[in-house]
Amino acid sequence: MLIKTALSVSEFIEIGLTSEDLLKNKKYGSHLESFEVRKKKLKDYIASISDLNRVNIVTIKSWEQMTGYALDPEYEALVVSQETYENGIKLNETREKKGMIPLILVVIPMLKDKDNRLISSTNIREKLE
Repeated sequence: MLIKTALSVSEFIEIGLTSEDLLKNKKYGSHLESFEVRKKKLKDYIASISDLNRVNIVTIKSWEQMTGYALDPEYEALVVSQETYENGIKLNETREKKGMIPLILVVIPMLKDKDNRLISSTNIREKLE
């Protein structure tokens, strides 16, 4: 939903794909695919719904790097989930401290499965245990 929404509201999007190092402490991390596999699947998915030329995928290795991308004056919006909304707020606070216009935050609601549990990558990995 994040990707589809971003593509529906923008001509060009940049996707930050987290590095394996940044994910090493994720819950149920043993079920995470490698960076290269996740990147290939991401590209395959985008190609199935849109033109890959509309997308730039960047590697995110740290919070500081993510903040650096958010300081790009060309950025106008950030698509986030309810779960990552607070990070969007923090990034906007950093932009405002630097005298920049805050990003428009497009918030995607969290979805629930048939058991009324939030659908998240962590919950999906938990079921694989």
